[in-house]
Amino acid sequence: MEAAMDLMRRMPPTQSQDALNNLLALLPEHSADLLSRVDQPLQVEVDVDSGKEFLLCDYNRDGDSYRSPWSNKYHPPLEDGAQPSSELRKLEVEANDIFAIYRDQYYEGGFSSVYMWEPDEGDSFAACFLIKKGQGRRGFLQKGVWDAIHVIEVGIQDEGTAHYCLTSTVMLSMTTNDQSSGTFSLSGSITRQMTADMSIADGHLSNMGRMIEEMEGKLRNALDQVYFGKTREMVLTLREPLGVLTSTSLSGQSLQQTIASEIHR
Repeated sequence: MEAAMDLMRRMPPTQSQDALNNLLALLPEHSADLLSRVDQPLQVEVDVDSGKEFLLCDYNRDGDSYRSPWSNKYHPPLEDGAQPSSELRKLEVEANDIFAIYRDQYYEGGFSSVYMWEPDEGDSFAACFLIKKGQGRRGFLQKGVWDAIHVIEVGIQDEGTAHYCLTSTVMLSMTTNDQSSGTFSLSGSITRQMTADMSIADGHLSNMGRMIEEMEGKLRNALDQVYFGKTREMVLTLREPLGVLTSTSLSGQSLQQTIASEIHR
């Protein structure tokens, strides 16, 4: 199991689904652990009752069915599927409406879903906030996909405070295929965690929203430095650019375009 998890951590998101399927065939006795511990690129399903799209993940899965946050029904139908309590369901509905606004403001489209559930023990609950943004052909970019998974565990404490533990994973992949830029593929994932103790006077959604907003900013900066920055540094080290490559000469030119043009030379 440790070797399987080590392998999955090194797989690019574009190949993780095939790798997971192969591991499930090789290690059927570890299927439950693999499905619960391995983050996969998010898939989109349509809720036939509401007509809205929702995202699939392990946190809304029960067997081979997935619960929609819009109708609270499983697809395919499942009679005894796990359901949140009535109070938590109200919070889940409100979270989906608010997170859809957040998605539109920061991502200008895409898909989002929020799921909540109660652990087996303790006065606490957990929530999963999902965002998927796919970009078709645009400029040098042939295809780009951003998948964000934010899981928050909330523990109620004394004196009107709560302990929040946020674990966030972002999977990014992009491909260029253009005569002028050549073919180039970049994909990877990054996971970070943060904790905080906050007053619940403003409500759990306000606290969780601030944490997710802060974490997404940190993840975007980390991806820019780790993937784009290091890739650009490698390309410019291996292949000396024509002329003097300065920040002035690169103004207005996207980093993706720079990488693609240097590789194409």
